[in-house]
Amino acid sequence: MLLIGFRGATPEAAAGTIAEISQLGLGGVLLFNRDLPTGSLVRNVESPEQLRTLVAALANAAVDGPAGLPLLVAVDEEGGLVARLNPSAGFPATFSAAELGARGDADLTRQAGRGIGETLAAAGINLDLAPVVDVNVNPDNPIIGAVDRSFSSDPTGVTVQAGAFIDGLHDAGRRSCLKHFPGHGSSTGDTHLGVVDVTDTWSSTELAPFADLIANGQADSVLTAHVFNATLDPDYPATLSRSTITGILREQLGWDGLVFSDDMQMGAIRDQFGYDDAIRLAINAGVDVLTIGNQLVFEEGIVTRTIDLIEGMVRDGSISEARIDESWSRISAFKTGLG
Repeated sequence: MLLIGFRGATPEAAAGTIAEISQLGLGGVLLFNRDLPTGSLVRNVESPEQLRTLVAALANAAVDGPAGLPLLVAVDEEGGLVARLNPSAGFPATFSAAELGARGDADLTRQAGRGIGETLAAAGINLDLAPVVDVNVNPDNPIIGAVDRSFSSDPTGVTVQAGAFIDGLHDAGRRSCLKHFPGHGSSTGDTHLGVVDVTDTWSSTELAPFADLIANGQADSVLTAHVFNATLDPDYPATLSRSTITGILREQLGWDGLVFSDDMQMGAIRDQFGYDDAIRLAINAGVDVLTIGNQLVFEEGIVTRTIDLIEGMVRDGSISEARIDESWSRISAFKTGLG
């Protein structure tokens, strides 16, 4: 139930994470090229050959691990500015979602998705935390529209382009992840930095790409946003909101697949909720995999700390065993046939 960012570009430098996979059953890792906010520290990506070696060592550690399941190896490879595998490290250049949306050519977008998928496959990465299916309601949005991460201001255009991108990833045998549910495109702030309230800007049209891609059978997984919307939940942002994840995503849209959280160390969560409460709320809301990027805030021992925390909550009844079993079933199903 954990997708963890770590430091180390070689198996030797990542020995601690490899041990967590083989001994503790850590089920997923998230790769970054550099740390934020300074961008000065190389994390996991230096070159194609180096990355293949690193990912192979991580994946091999899961083979005989306690979970007996393949390792999720994930990356944010949307294209354009958000591409952890980029030309500076010897990887191909990519189109941004905005560039593809402006061209309006689904065949080109599928080809772009296939190209990204082939790059990931060559590295041994099996999950792309993409495409962004946020509708470009606010083109000045500092974290979506202003950095070309949205395909279109038209929900139908987003659905068509995102669907083509997913088809391309599937052509290369890679899995996708729709983000950021229930829609981040109308926001005026960045959830990396703090609370972002979309109550007055969000509308239900932002749900349309999620609903359509789920109905079309194209969705592999969904990632939640940390945005706060009092209309949907007067108390909690989407990642921590049972009414949003279980009520809207699962019950209204009929999604019974895997749900990832956005990074639990981002400001919108970290500044408002203690780590313990945020973990409890996210799991009870319906999140299956907790993303802990260790990119904005690096914490040694976060895997052991979080495992102990969740086990303690199951023991004291604040998280039910049945709720854990639900996530285990979804994770197991997702990992079946994982490349």
